[in-house]
Amino acid sequence: MTENPTLGTMLRHLSEVMDGAIAGHYADLGLPDYRPRFSPVVRLLAARGPMAIHDLAAAIGVTHSAASQTVAQMRRSGWVSLEKGADARRRIVHLTDRARGALPDIQAEWDATERAVADLDAELPVPLAEMVRAALDALARRPFRERIEDGLKTT
Repeated sequence: MTENPTLGTMLRHLSEVMDGAIAGHYADLGLPDYRPRFSPVVRLLAARGPMAIHDLAAAIGVTHSAASQTVAQMRRSGWVSLEKGADARRRIVHLTDRARGALPDIQAEWDATERAVADLDAELPVPLAEMVRAALDALARRPFRERIEDGLKTT
């Protein structure tokens, strides 16, 4: 019997395949410790300048915890530095010289990835980002937990 992968397994695999390809490109450029999830942070800081983690999270559309974890990994790898803000509880994220030096490669990869996504979308019945956005909007209207609970009532 062949088992069908679950939606969660397929989504994780899709993310791993795409991120793995991008990470491989960075490794080929001599940036083996640069992760695809760093690019939204780097691009935002390059465009807007230093920001508090809280503001960075909001601008990128992730939780404060996710942004904080990404920034911590970026700091360990030398891509960003942190300074205390006016309020001691806030930490301000700055790009390092290393990150600023890699900006042309990061932007070129971003542009190439956008073209690759467009190429992939041309093969799909619905553009991938459009489908993901629609799913997130639907879950904002009616949370998945509520849907699970309703499913339990019918069994």
